[in-house]
Amino acid sequence: MHENFSLKPYNTFGVEAIAKYFAEVHSTEELIEILKQSDAQRLPILFLGGGSNILLTKNFDGLAILLNLQGISEEIIGENEVLVTAKAGENWHKFVLFCLSKNYGGLENLSLIPGNVGTSPMQNIGAYGIEIKDVFLSCKVLNLETLEVEIFDLEKCRFGYRDSIFKQEGKGKYVILEVTFKLSTKNHFIKTEYGAIQSELEKSGIENPSIQDISQAVINIRQSKLPDPKVRGNAGSFFKNPTIPLVEFEKLKQKFENIQGYPNGKLVKVPAGWLIEQCGWKGKKIGNVASHKLQSLVIINATGNATGKEIYDFSTMIIDSVKEKFGIELEREVNTI
Repeated sequence: MHENFSLKPYNTFGVEAIAKYFAEVHSTEELIEILKQSDAQRLPILFLGGGSNILLTKNFDGLAILLNLQGISEEIIGENEVLVTAKAGENWHKFVLFCLSKNYGGLENLSLIPGNVGTSPMQNIGAYGIEIKDVFLSCKVLNLETLEVEIFDLEKCRFGYRDSIFKQEGKGKYVILEVTFKLSTKNHFIKTEYGAIQSELEKSGIENPSIQDISQAVINIRQSKLPDPKVRGNAGSFFKNPTIPLVEFEKLKQKFENIQGYPNGKLVKVPAGWLIEQCGWKGKKIGNVASHKLQSLVIINATGNATGKEIYDFSTMIIDSVKEKFGIELEREVNTI
């Protein structure tokens, strides 16, 4: 266990924050052992994965634990189905590439999403028409109260839009150890209608795309509009896309004719990036922090010297301006500590 340890390398914003104590674990047994020690000292715990969905606004006066659990296993369960289990510390994109190398389908639209496998169910990560819940079978978790391992199936995880039980009443009560996905081995379900996938495929002259083609198209799109955290500190999309009642959307449409929205029954999902851009934030810089010039949904550590508090305050200004102009309150997708 280390004392007064810098967490700067362990968050993709690249902000400086000091943990009073820090430990890295490689197995469930190691994790349980260190939790027993910290419980004896009554230390608050902060679990770290890929650091891509966290904003550290201050030093952490407790124990930060880096979950470096590694390993992938496979089990063929039918003519067209395979179960693939990945430990929590596996890098998400490398895991997706592993599945593609085996021709396992289902994760290709989720290529190049930052972070580790263990945090994917917490957020119910999604992109280009696919969410984790669409391919999720179960996850193994550690109950932090009993220090016993439990299995959570799809129903128990209570997935919603960028949401799960782990962000609601289960927050702080469990840590995810591994995740099992049900993927296809052939007859893959190809999804190309979201975003710019179809036009990206056409650009490459691809008419009957493979899952590998879809992945490459998604990678190309993401790389063209999203900053690399290794170059400019960021956590990807900072805000959730808000969902508002259809009635409210219709009223807004009378005032803002070109407002974008995706109806779903009596609700409409409004792109947060569009709202932010309309309020003049795209590419705007204040001090060390800025909205990305190509994607206003992404907040960046523009100088590399931003503090977590500066980034948080910048996001608050965005929330306030969108609320003032559209009456819609944006919600941060990033977990703030």
